[in-house]
Amino acid sequence: MSIFKDKRFSSLKEYTPGEQPQDKKYIKLNTNESPYSPSPAVLSVINSNEAANLKLYSDPTCSELKKSIAAVYGVDPKNVFVSNGSDEILNFAFMLYGNVAGAVFPNISYGFYKVFGDLYGIDYKEIPLLDDFTVNVEDYKNTGKFTVLANPNAPTGIALSLSEIEQIVASNPDTAVLIDEAYIDFGGESCYKLIDKYSNLIVCQTFSKSRSMAGARLGFCFADEEIIKDLELIKYSTNPYNINRLTAAAGVAAMSENGYYLDNCQKIIENRDYTKAELEKLGFWVLDSKANFLFAKSDKIAGEELYLKLKDKGVLVRHFTAEKIKEFNRITIGSREQMEFFVAAVKEILGEIQ
Repeated sequence: MSIFKDKRFSSLKEYTPGEQPQDKKYIKLNTNESPYSPSPAVLSVINSNEAANLKLYSDPTCSELKKSIAAVYGVDPKNVFVSNGSDEILNFAFMLYGNVAGAVFPNISYGFYKVFGDLYGIDYKEIPLLDDFTVNVEDYKNTGKFTVLANPNAPTGIALSLSEIEQIVASNPDTAVLIDEAYIDFGGESCYKLIDKYSNLIVCQTFSKSRSMAGARLGFCFADEEIIKDLELIKYSTNPYNINRLTAAAGVAAMSENGYYLDNCQKIIENRDYTKAELEKLGFWVLDSKANFLFAKSDKIAGEELYLKLKDKGVLVRHFTAEKIKEFNRITIGSREQMEFFVAAVKEILGEIQ
């Protein structure tokens, strides 16, 4: 680090993305990407003459993209904000609401929450999950603080019900509540329709998971019009052209073929059920996931050992070192062929250590 850096950031611990090794070809089950290609209309846009317009700035209002999202979800475009990945929405929200009265979020959840809390010097509290890795709804009622929950949670994949989410939002009327629904399309129930009832609710989603556009960096959220104005204020104060032309056009195209992505989500759900059943046959404890990944551990092999042995066999999964979850691995759900290869590799590894 340079001698010129503001000392406020001396102890900041950055978010660590999933590894992207280049030494050989891997089956990547570690970063929750979709195994399926973007829809035909998206590919057509990317390969079209739109690229020639990169000499021109993108539309800072993203009006067509907002309209396309609003049409699919049945909301007003004024209640939609679009961003350079959903992480940008999280960043802006922590900046806007975190220091008003402090923040709360689970101690085992998306790692960026803690990073943003530290980045902005927020007085935050990490609330422990219960022993079964579920969120205790009572812990988030009447907090009087900026409340952030991933639903389904990551890396556990466990989801709260719509009624549970509403209880949390309703009990905190004077502070913003952000529900991070990055994985909602894989079996959870979205709470975005509640924005008409609760002016404090922000519902964040992404094109990275269910819409096969992780590399495009596109996120969006639904909220009351006044919250959208807050987010736009920060956007126009930092980077008005936050969505590039190709990504915006790809987003519009993806919305036009939403059925294609819903079908892919169903395939992933089926592959998730298959993989969960196979791991349980092998004695694994597998949490009840509503996401495009599983969180699993075995009493027969340590979590880190399994992760390393799978890597040796060309399969990447995500391993975490926090004490409560160090024996678990998070396994992204890929195609059926990829999951069959993964299961076979696990069986081979368990056979080798017996």
